[in-house]
Amino acid sequence: MKAQLATLQDFVVGVDWAAVLLPLWLTVAVGTAGHALLSKRDARAAWGWIAVCWLFPFAGPLLYFFFGINRIRTHARRFSVDRSGRMIGSAHASDARRAAEATGVVPGWLDEVARTADVLTRRPLLGDNQVEPLHDGEQAFPRMLAAIEAARETVWLASYIFDNDAVGRSFVAALAAARRRGVQVRVLIDDVGERYSLRRIGTALRAAGLDFARFNPLRLLPPSLHLNLRNHRKLLLIDHETGFTGGMNLSARHLTADPGNRRRVADLHFALRGPIVQQMSEVFAEDWAFATRERLTLPPAPPCEAGGAIARVITDGPNEDLDQLNLVLQATLAAARREVLIMTPYFLPSPELIAALQGAALRGVRTVVLLPAHNNLPYVDWAMRHQLGQLLERGVRVRFQPGPFCHSKLVVVDHAYTLIGSANWDPRSLLLNFELNVELYDPALARQMAAHFLERWQLSEELLLRDAQHPPFAQRVRNALCWLFSPYL
Repeated sequence: MKAQLATLQDFVVGVDWAAVLLPLWLTVAVGTAGHALLSKRDARAAWGWIAVCWLFPFAGPLLYFFFGINRIRTHARRFSVDRSGRMIGSAHASDARRAAEATGVVPGWLDEVARTADVLTRRPLLGDNQVEPLHDGEQAFPRMLAAIEAARETVWLASYIFDNDAVGRSFVAALAAARRRGVQVRVLIDDVGERYSLRRIGTALRAAGLDFARFNPLRLLPPSLHLNLRNHRKLLLIDHETGFTGGMNLSARHLTADPGNRRRVADLHFALRGPIVQQMSEVFAEDWAFATRERLTLPPAPPCEAGGAIARVITDGPNEDLDQLNLVLQATLAAARREVLIMTPYFLPSPELIAALQGAALRGVRTVVLLPAHNNLPYVDWAMRHQLGQLLERGVRVRFQPGPFCHSKLVVVDHAYTLIGSANWDPRSLLLNFELNVELYDPALARQMAAHFLERWQLSEELLLRDAQHPPFAQRVRNALCWLFSPYL
């Protein structure tokens, strides 16, 4: 044994490691950098990963192998609903524009927005939907729990965050009671979002005997350590008749009426009834099949009340849905004639969206953005502030609304068009996460949400151009450094 060790030591000492490792490093660096060059759609991301692969020998390619490769896209395609063969726009038999009385259901100036979403989503616009806004957990959670308690056949729930607190445990109890009544219950939680609680809610779900899955769980083998590529969708679907979606997670932090709640988060959620729930159910079934390989059965859409909102689901994610929401937002900004109202907690728009916002303001469209004065992610807030000056100088108005931290996501255009859902105006939502939004052509709802926006706007503080362009030097440097990493925030 000693002789073998001595021989091995002599071999190690005698090898010219520089001659061995240099070609190996060059081969690995060229391979990984080439993969980033050919697979990344954003030049900034490609440059970043190429630099990492070359500047950090072996460590850089290893980081790219674990964190830079989108392994979820190919896997997702195997379990996704194939929309390639679907008809486009009003060619769908169920499209609201096919009805004899449907003339003008989409205003002419919004037709290009509808056509953009027609081509991207290949989903029809569906009429006869009822939409009710729910403000904060005080309104949303009792309605959601009551819907679960009234369920007869199915309860499908997806959430990014499902905290193990009083609110989370009340939902576990309601879901368990539904299962005991014979209701089919399926619960899908994002693996990263579930970790917001130190004691994960999955333990309680399994103890209750519920069918529960984690989306894209973190693991070493096969490599899946993505902090990106998360399922950020929020869905509660009851009997394929009633749906809830918006920006709200399942957490006590959304109970804003309690002044003792130190982590209060204001938010908007929506209760929906009508054919749109079928589209929402299709998205859940697709996500569930990806996470579990179980294919859920969707029954025919039930009959619904006549009248109400024209609606369509718009999905976005790092698969075949990439850039769908970004392109719809650009079309919406281009179509606006009088007013664009944007409420979002995280505002790091792409250069294309910045140009569209500037273009709307330069055309005389009142373009206003409402952001939280105090953000739960300070580094995102600092990066946001670095970009605001270029919007203000073209006429876009920005205000910061007072606390509690507002997590609401809302777009209202010309008191006619409303966009709701889970997506923020940042790279994480528009490029990296799986999101679900609903576009609504309904003047009554748009006026209602514009009134809510105006109420919050009047309580907020205006950001002036001079303050945006000339902050203290230390803040300017800090904001610029955070903005430099904005594609990864």
